[in-house]
Amino acid sequence: QVQLVESGGGLVQPGGSLRLSCAASGSIFSINDMGWYRQAPGKQRELVAVTTSGGRPNYADSVKGRFTISRNNAKNTVYLQMNSLKPEDTAVYYCNARIRPNQAMARSLSYWGQGTQVTVSS
Repeated sequence: QVQLVESGGGLVQPGGSLRLSCAASGSIFSINDMGWYRQAPGKQRELVAVTTSGGRPNYADSVKGRFTISRNNAKNTVYLQMNSLKPEDTAVYYCNARIRPNQAMARSLSYWGQGTQVTVSS
């Protein structure tokens, strides 16, 4: 059984910063990609940023230069530093990780966190 627990969301003014964290726990043999997605009201869930197990990042064009994804493999944790936040960044942010729960499984499974609300408003 694998759990992803997010923290760090909240209300911030435009131009402000927030840092999201997501820790994976439970039955984990290895973790491949870890990333963040977001879903605004009335919109589809979209990729924000993802990082490989080696730390190589990939960002949505809308957040390049403002958001930074990082991970601590020893803690099974991924972070999202969000700077210069805009009202259009308002959404529920979800952590995602591709995890092999045990050595017997050749494929990774996709796991999601419960989501954390980020609201950018004056």
